[in-house]
Amino acid sequence: MQLLRPATTAAMAALAVAVVVLSWCGGAQAHNITKILAKHPEFSTFNHYLTLTHLAAEINRRTTITVCAVDNAAMDGILAKHPTIYTIKNILSIHVLLDYFGAKKLHQITNGTALAATMFQATGSAPGSTGFVNITDLHGGKVGFAPEDNDGTFGAKFVKSVEELPYNISVIQISQVLPSAAASAPTPAPAEINITGIMSAHGCKVFADTLLADADAVGTFEDNLAGGLTVFCPLDDAFKAFLPKFKNLTKAGKSSLLEYHGVPLYQSVAMLKSNNGVMNTLATDGANKYDFTVQNDGEVVTLRTKVVTARITGTLLDEQPVAIYTVDKVLMPRELFKGLAETPAPAPAPEEAADAPKPSKGKKKKGKAAPSPDEVADSPADSPDGDVADQTADGNGAVRFDGGRFGFLALVVSAWLGFSVL
Repeated sequence: MQLLRPATTAAMAALAVAVVVLSWCGGAQAHNITKILAKHPEFSTFNHYLTLTHLAAEINRRTTITVCAVDNAAMDGILAKHPTIYTIKNILSIHVLLDYFGAKKLHQITNGTALAATMFQATGSAPGSTGFVNITDLHGGKVGFAPEDNDGTFGAKFVKSVEELPYNISVIQISQVLPSAAASAPTPAPAEINITGIMSAHGCKVFADTLLADADAVGTFEDNLAGGLTVFCPLDDAFKAFLPKFKNLTKAGKSSLLEYHGVPLYQSVAMLKSNNGVMNTLATDGANKYDFTVQNDGEVVTLRTKVVTARITGTLLDEQPVAIYTVDKVLMPRELFKGLAETPAPAPAPEEAADAPKPSKGKKKKGKAAPSPDEVADSPADSPDGDVADQTADGNGAVRFDGGRFGFLALVVSAWLGFSVL
């Protein structure tokens, strides 16, 4: 039997270590409660209100968390009382435990009982210790949950584990909504928000005045204030330059253009960054999509409409349930500007061409007028599907292996081959 040379043995050992490291890197991903629950339609209402109340982003930000989900029937019991969105947020907050409780741990609690702090307690809105939940192993396969202000009665029981990522996030189902008088207490809404006044005072007066002049459009915005609204307001210079095109639209087209700058959901910056993808707008109806794509590159968030790409440049208001952001361009929907298409970025310099990703090819249209410079300035090149950088930096500037882990593996293999020929 031929013995392996020491160099070859060392290289193979390094390769084995690399495989283990790559497996770890592939599994070390941040959790996303919205995506986890989206796989289970029986929790769709619970999932919807986690997003609407901004709790989903808070859950995703935490590194150790347990979410006690309830099914749609249980959520109907809450909604039948017509609570404000702020009361719903408090109720759901008490269902988010600031510790990890998987199915195994629930049945092996030390001394049979544990007191867990919840996100309701962390908000500072819970009086005294009402933001804590008592968890008790009742034996016989049953585990009970009781808020501290519920006189010790177990209002809900463990049903099943939905998904567990030890010891990061555990999503479990409980039998019903936790009965907490403190969390369910009526919570008043903030004073009525004057969105056009806020926009006018912070560099978006032209858009705000145009919106006020359109009764249909401004009514649509106001109707969505209570349930959640996000507004992307073009800065004055951008909207002034766009006015000639705006004036050529029909009355219905003008309303649609204005409504296209609103989304019927509250979206904080953190939510926009974590929920990249296609987003419906106030202008969306059964016949027309009127959507755009949210994308972010680090701290920069862009809105891509297939006609133009606008960049979020500032925040005028971010106060549940309304967010207002400034954008550097007017959002032009394809439904109203079918003859225009976003122009790809200029070709890279010769020395950069070898390493730069190639933009996707689009069909040329005869007779198309050249786009104006302001439509092209910030238009990014289309990246090929699945193309990712070899390394990415985390928030502290440290480099971590992500999409480039296969490049790392290739490096190890190359080293192994080099050793083997010695």
